[in-house]
Amino acid sequence: MKALDKLTDNQINPAKLLLSKWTAVVPQNKEKHFLVTCVNEDEQGVVSTCIVEAVLTHGEYEMTWQELKDNTRWLTGWR
Repeated sequence: MKALDKLTDNQINPAKLLLSKWTAVVPQNKEKHFLVTCVNEDEQGVVSTCIVEAVLTHGEYEMTWQELKDNTRWLTGWR
C-alpha cells in the first residue's frame, strides 16, 4: 500500500513551500488557483501549517502543509 501512496502524493519540500503555486482539482466558489502566502513553524522550527490565498477572490485558508500532498485535491503549479 505504501508504494501506491507514493504514486498519489505530490512531492513537497516544506522549506520551499512559501510562494508556491497550486491548482485545486475541484474548484469551489470560482477559486481554482492558489498561492502559499504564509508558512507557520512550531517551536522547533518545523513547518506545521500554511496559508493559501485564492488568486481570484483573495480568500485565505489555513491548512496543514501535508494536505497539499493529496493530488486528488491539489496539483502543483497553475493549470
